[in-house]
Amino acid sequence: MHTSRRTFVKSGGLIALGAAIFPGSVFAGGKRKETGIVGLQLYSVRDDMMKDPKGSLAQLAKMGYVYVEHANYVNQKFYGFPAPEFRKILDGLGLNMISGHTVMGKQHWDEAKKDFSDSWKKTVEDAAVLGQKWVISPSMDETMRKTYDDFKRYMDIFNKCGELCNKSGMKFGYHNHDFEFSETLNGQKLFDIIMKSIDPKLVALQLDMGNLYNGGAIALDVMNQYPGRFEIMHVKDEIPATKGTEKYESTILGKGIVNTEKVVDLGKNKGGTKCYIIEQESYQNKTPMESAREDLDIMKKWGF
Repeated sequence: MHTSRRTFVKSGGLIALGAAIFPGSVFAGGKRKETGIVGLQLYSVRDDMMKDPKGSLAQLAKMGYVYVEHANYVNQKFYGFPAPEFRKILDGLGLNMISGHTVMGKQHWDEAKKDFSDSWKKTVEDAAVLGQKWVISPSMDETMRKTYDDFKRYMDIFNKCGELCNKSGMKFGYHNHDFEFSETLNGQKLFDIIMKSIDPKLVALQLDMGNLYNGGAIALDVMNQYPGRFEIMHVKDEIPATKGTEKYESTILGKGIVNTEKVVDLGKNKGGTKCYIIEQESYQNKTPMESAREDLDIMKKWGF
């Protein structure tokens, strides 16, 4: 994601995804073909959500979105609302909070007790109240990746968090930025260590197909390297950045360098992808809501 996103985030088993949860299904030759869940990361419309969360969600529902992913859980509230109240808002609009982003940091694990903090347990509890399928940590503090041994220890904690989420019928997940592809420990890229260390039955890797370009990786190559490992992904496209310090910024799907349509098709056919979360953080003179609408229309044209 864009630098502003990283700044922003600092402030039982997976339930079967059956017919009722795949409104984007298509039919061919009389046979039903699952295309997967399509949703929106609400960071895409972050300013709108901060000003008027109810009205913004209503706009998204009117566009045709059914699934959303949050990026704001602060002081045990989602966009200012306690979990039960926010769930009522979503239900009233016909929206489902399929997943959510909340950073799991060093402070959420008590090494002496070998247990998670009460605050992190509450995070997982509230995610279950919303009906989430995935509880995703969208970044990793630099202090967690200074040495190989420390990094491996945190991967063990990731797996333990997967066990915790599993008790509530959810799955833990981690979402990449760019450093996972540019930083190494013991001669291995962080991303490769992650993929070798996490138990795919407990922890999902939410592939952000755009972020990795700033780390020197290519989405199609990464997906081919790890087939079947990306049950949830961030659908994004990238162009050369018009401002800021990063090389690339996000844009309308299909307009940039990511080969987004090929990546989502590969996810469907080889990646094991069940859930496609649209995210756009830069807008090139369009409004965030206009971009969200256009991105959804493009996914529909692609058969999702």
